[in-house]
Amino acid sequence: MNDPSDTSAAPNPFSTRYVRPGAAPYLFPAGLSAEKLVDRLRRSGWRGQIIGPHGSGKSALLAALVPAIEAAGRQVCLIELHDGQRRLPAGFPPPDNAPQPTVVIVDGYEQLSRWSRFRLRRTCDRLGLGLLATAHRPIRLPDLFRTQPEPALAQRIVGQLLEQDRSLVTPEDVAERFSAHEGDLREMLFDLYDVYERRRRR
Repeated sequence: MNDPSDTSAAPNPFSTRYVRPGAAPYLFPAGLSAEKLVDRLRRSGWRGQIIGPHGSGKSALLAALVPAIEAAGRQVCLIELHDGQRRLPAGFPPPDNAPQPTVVIVDGYEQLSRWSRFRLRRTCDRLGLGLLATAHRPIRLPDLFRTQPEPALAQRIVGQLLEQDRSLVTPEDVAERFSAHEGDLREMLFDLYDVYERRRRR
């Protein structure tokens, strides 16, 4: 039987399966929740933009919003764009006979070509679809949320992953990596994976 205090036998809390969007509860600012943001999205006609720098938690926020949007009676058509993906996927648009009104969610909107953006907006207007997108800069949609990575948020995220066990990764480690990566939370967590691995192997 493994000793529960033996960290060398435990999985690395900074592994992809723990830090990928949706793996852990999203840490909202005080007074805000997924339900409140979805209500704000509804009041703006199901149109909205989530703006923030690379690695600031936009995809993680979307993962938290999808169930809340579905709970509000809307179907979700999620489009996740990766580096260099300039076109909409073959499955777009969703079928006209969808059983519920649909919100199209585009993660990485700025990667689309100008023509793909035009086609996306025209299709959403024609079919009466909602549109929620993430981007680094404003994209002419109503503001829903702006992700702002701060040192205190970085500490909260790491504390959640470590479950208060700071024996291998300290708050000083978090502050140093957060600064080194200029607030990119994703790169900070990747870096802390290596820190954790090195120290537990000692």
